[in-house]
Amino acid sequence: MRGRVKNLVRAGLFLLALLFLILGIAGGGFKDTRNKAVRICYECIGIG
Repeated sequence: MRGRVKNLVRAGLFLLALLFLILGIAGGGFKDTRNKAVRICYECIGIG
């Protein structure tokens, strides 16, 4: 019984993480992250 509850909690957390990942991609969050990373890299090499 205890192992079953543990597996259900793991599955629930996995599905929740997947939901947040999908919502972030749908909302364009990856674009912001990529743009910030590009700006930081440009600053490091002295272009930006």
